[in-house]
Amino acid sequence: MNSILRHSKLSLVLAGLLTAAGLMSGCGTTKETAKTGVDAASTSANQVQAAQPAGTSSKELTLYVAESFDKALSKSFEEKTKIKVNIVHVATGDLIAKIQAERNNPHWDVTWFDGATSMQSLNKQGLLLKDWSPANIANYTSLGKELIPADRSFYPTHVTGAAAIAYNTNLVPKDQAPKDWNDLLEPQFKDSIAMNDPSVSGPTYPFVAGILQQFGEVKGKQYFQELKANGLKTFPKNPNTLQSLLTGATKAIMIQDTAILNAKAKGDPVEIVYPSSGVPMLYGNIAVSPKASNMDAAKQFVEYVLSPEAQKQMVDPKVGEADSYYLPIIQGVEMSPLRPTEEVKWLNVDVIKGSDGENEIKKWFHDSIVQ
Repeated sequence: MNSILRHSKLSLVLAGLLTAAGLMSGCGTTKETAKTGVDAASTSANQVQAAQPAGTSSKELTLYVAESFDKALSKSFEEKTKIKVNIVHVATGDLIAKIQAERNNPHWDVTWFDGATSMQSLNKQGLLLKDWSPANIANYTSLGKELIPADRSFYPTHVTGAAAIAYNTNLVPKDQAPKDWNDLLEPQFKDSIAMNDPSVSGPTYPFVAGILQQFGEVKGKQYFQELKANGLKTFPKNPNTLQSLLTGATKAIMIQDTAILNAKAKGDPVEIVYPSSGVPMLYGNIAVSPKASNMDAAKQFVEYVLSPEAQKQMVDPKVGEADSYYLPIIQGVEMSPLRPTEEVKWLNVDVIKGSDGENEIKKWFHDSIVQ
């Protein structure tokens, strides 16, 4: 596996019995340090900070997010730190476009969504804080540590399957259920298969990139073209694709595994299959804006998300809904008992390569498969 957070103006007016030549005013600037992952401020800056009246520093941050955990974790973070979290929750594709549109004047402090390739695309554009390590980075499991990019521009929060296969148990007998990706090319699934549009759905581009990596680009594209020839339908997001399965419009679909597990938990007639040849891995990632107006608050929020306290909330479906059926990568956190314990052959998508080809592949998919 390839290894894959304003200037703060400080003002101090010294008053007292001073000579005219000794009357001074000053300002200091804090700097980031990549060595410790903690703000390193000068002694004078610390003294100025301590001298400020309580409540004069900003106690809020803005979170751009496409994760279902946002409201619950923001509330508990606010209660713990007294730092207000302003939530902007939109779909992943729209979220990324919003961050890019605000490149010269970002309105966000922290962003959190699924898909390392998309996060890496933002990183290449200089839109993420680099070389900062959370104080609690040791919380990661060995898998979690392997997913941290070398420049520490973003941090994984949880792991899922970018896509697995779900089939309708009322329409497909167990002995005829697909076992691998190529099984969906069989005549029994003619005009009865579906997936999400990777230009809209955050989990789906890593799935497409993973198939191209696993099969090879030429054969991978051929695979999707053969699916289209077999009647593949594309929908915007998980709920739409899942609905096609539950209504019988399709017999089998390829979507994020947590959405399938959530449907099973609700008692829907679906079963999950992790393809034997490999399952592209998807992980949620969190990052800090290098122009964050509230840098300290932003870093505190990231550290909170990576804490066992927060993660134990995240695995509760009452908090994260479908997103809660993930594979934890923080020590001391147990995954949902409804998540299968069977061994999965995970495929870690090449983040750099996947990022470099993202726009081209999405365009190809739209022009060749969606239309």
